[in-house]
Amino acid sequence: MLQNVAVAVLEGVHPFELGVVCEVFGLDRSDEGLPVYDFAVVSAEGPRVGTHAGFSLQVEDDLSRLDEADLVAVPAGDVFADRVFPRALLAALNRAVERGATVLSVCSGVFVLGAAGLLDGRRCAVHWRHAALLSERFPRALVEPDVLYVDDAGVVTSAGTAAGIDACLHLVRREQGAELANRIARRMVVPPHREGGQTQYVERPMPQSTGGTVAGVLAWMERHLDREVTVEELAARAHMSPRTFARRFQQETGTTPYRWLLAQRVLLARRLLENTDETVDVVAARAGFGNAATLRHHFTRWTGTTPNAYRRTFRAPTTA
Repeated sequence: MLQNVAVAVLEGVHPFELGVVCEVFGLDRSDEGLPVYDFAVVSAEGPRVGTHAGFSLQVEDDLSRLDEADLVAVPAGDVFADRVFPRALLAALNRAVERGATVLSVCSGVFVLGAAGLLDGRRCAVHWRHAALLSERFPRALVEPDVLYVDDAGVVTSAGTAAGIDACLHLVRREQGAELANRIARRMVVPPHREGGQTQYVERPMPQSTGGTVAGVLAWMERHLDREVTVEELAARAHMSPRTFARRFQQETGTTPYRWLLAQRVLLARRLLENTDETVDVVAARAGFGNAATLRHHFTRWTGTTPNAYRRTFRAPTTA
């Protein structure tokens, strides 16, 4: 269970990436029925830590706090690619993984994980600007240069800035369910779910109007997840050729129509499993999978567990 969270900061830490972790895990939202995490910021280099924005942080906790955390996060920082990091921090990160905790990096924080040896043989994400250098510094790392985040065997790595929010919400979703992650996202006024494999670079992230974009089709797809659709049908709704539609969809969403639809269907299935008593067959039909076998296949591939096991773990408590 994700309850105890610690963030390790180094000289030159980036306030935004640090703030991402603080925003998801460090706020008391108990007035809305949301969990309160045992949260701490710890320093690997003394009680006063400078940021790259020109101000300093006064940090009360030291590295000993990491040994009790369920999640240890390392945000981005200046010149992390070229630094020698404190051995005590690298050892603490290794101990965390060895005892089953999760270690998370945001953007260039991944270089700290690499120095600890935690990227060897693991898939990992990083901001596209740092991908080549990360591969050069840590040749045993399996760098995926264009994805938002990667979750590989207890080590979660994310690309720059907002991708850190996606990775944090992914961890909440993984450990505490989709409904809770969605509620935190709504409180933060951010999209509740972007899959980790989505590309970092979206050519048209904010269409200025619905003319010549796929925005209207996306809205239609969300309302009709239970329908079987083809690219040809979606293209006709957008008044485009199938080839133009597929290209435009990739530009505006960072993924393909099939993967976008599949991600939304799995997300809907998660919500239904958490919040309803519908059978797996009914959930499969309502989420657009057609039958329980197809749902199990895709659900297991995306979440690492079966629909029934997911329901047992994250089923919302019933009230009398």
